[in-house]
Amino acid sequence: MTIKTERGYFITFEGGEGSGKSTQAAFLCQHLQRIGKQALLTREPGGSKFAEYLRKFILSSDTPKHSPLSEALLFFSARADHLETLIRPALNKGKWIVCDRFIDTTRIYQGSASGAGIENILKLETIVVADTRPDLTIIMDLPVDLAFDRVAKRRYMLNSSACELPDRYESRSKRFHEHLRQGFLDIATAAPDRCTVVDASSNNPEAVSKAVWHVVKTKLFSV
Repeated sequence: MTIKTERGYFITFEGGEGSGKSTQAAFLCQHLQRIGKQALLTREPGGSKFAEYLRKFILSSDTPKHSPLSEALLFFSARADHLETLIRPALNKGKWIVCDRFIDTTRIYQGSASGAGIENILKLETIVVADTRPDLTIIMDLPVDLAFDRVAKRRYMLNSSACELPDRYESRSKRFHEHLRQGFLDIATAAPDRCTVVDASSNNPEAVSKAVWHVVKTKLFSV
């Protein structure tokens, strides 16, 4: 007799540059592991060998100029491999997935802010993502001025070669980043069952981590 394994939970972190989502995703994954959950931390673009290869190509300053739709197709190619090789198999084995960026980033960055068209992004989602949707999306929110300060400090602490996004996004105008911020907030408003906004303005990562854990516990451990 085959015992059916309960499907794991899929949690994604979204937000603009400097919001601390990568740090909080790592904190959450570690906490889940401490309480006995089989949890994996991953990211987009990336998460599989092929997707990480595409990540380097997409984010490299040496990559030839290309259209917003071409870039979106690259992201979805990476996502398809990520889903097929890591996310879906892990979820089917009952593991928890904590992912730093997923579909909402593509909707906002490529679909809206960069001009690939949200209609095109949603069509690609239907093909690539299908029904593998996040159970919970945590949107890390903070004022753009504060985000700019954090990014500037981070770039000062890291030499330019160590920073994976040296110019592509972080150096865009405040107006661009205000557009991104509002886009994430609009997604949260449109999908309240899936998305929760967490105030990321505190300079205390542990305090933000407690707020994140409260959301996860309330949303996923009480079902």
